[in-house]
Amino acid sequence: VWTGNAQELIKSGICDISTVIGCRDDIMAYLMKMDVEPSAAFKIMESVRKGKGLTEDMKATMKAHNVPDWYMDSCLKIKYMFPKAHAAAYVTNAFRIAWFKVHIPKAYYAAFMSIRADEFDSESMLYGKERVLAKMNEIDTLGNAAAPKDKNMYPILELVLEMNERGIDFLPVDLYKSTVNKFVVEEDGIRPPFSSLTGFGEVDANKLVEAREKYGTFSSIEDMTIKAKLGKAAVETLRLSGCLDGMPRSEQMDMFDLL
Repeated sequence: VWTGNAQELIKSGICDISTVIGCRDDIMAYLMKMDVEPSAAFKIMESVRKGKGLTEDMKATMKAHNVPDWYMDSCLKIKYMFPKAHAAAYVTNAFRIAWFKVHIPKAYYAAFMSIRADEFDSESMLYGKERVLAKMNEIDTLGNAAAPKDKNMYPILELVLEMNERGIDFLPVDLYKSTVNKFVVEEDGIRPPFSSLTGFGEVDANKLVEAREKYGTFSSIEDMTIKAKLGKAAVETLRLSGCLDGMPRSEQMDMFDLL
């Protein structure tokens, strides 16, 4: 619809944004304006919007009603078209999202991270803008040699940096406050979920939250490990993130606790 089609027509001055084919409705409205019968205009519109092009009879009908060649050529390049109402709905939704980003930014960033941030990296995103910038510089330095995962991560890093620059920070992942996979808005910032921790998947996150809901609190790391049925790697990830700070290793006092 746009690339190699409407874009080139506008650049060359053949038509402008008001006359170019943008939505499927435009075709039927234009053809009826050129005195093409409504039923014929509808059939042409349906054929074009489905990517089926124009039959010889359709071309003949259009030529008989002085439809210019550039218009028919444009129709032949189209593979699929949205209705105008669909496009309007997209724009309306974009305004809503933009309103939240400006006026209730924590809600915007929390929703985006929960829904769209598939390549979230806790090691470079949860600990302030210096870490974010360092990771961005690392990816920039690699250029085309950067891994696909890092390239996909870059827009998320940009958004986290923007968030930090606006004075919004991530709170620590918390054993009793974090959810399985939703970033939660709190007064002092945004609380990341367990699944945002690199190396801590949703399976372990679900087991931990279920154990928390069932038992309330954990008396020690060992107690949590047994009740949530977590493996050593998952427990180590929680420890490195600071989730287990201040929690005793087990129910039994060892010699180090006495020193």
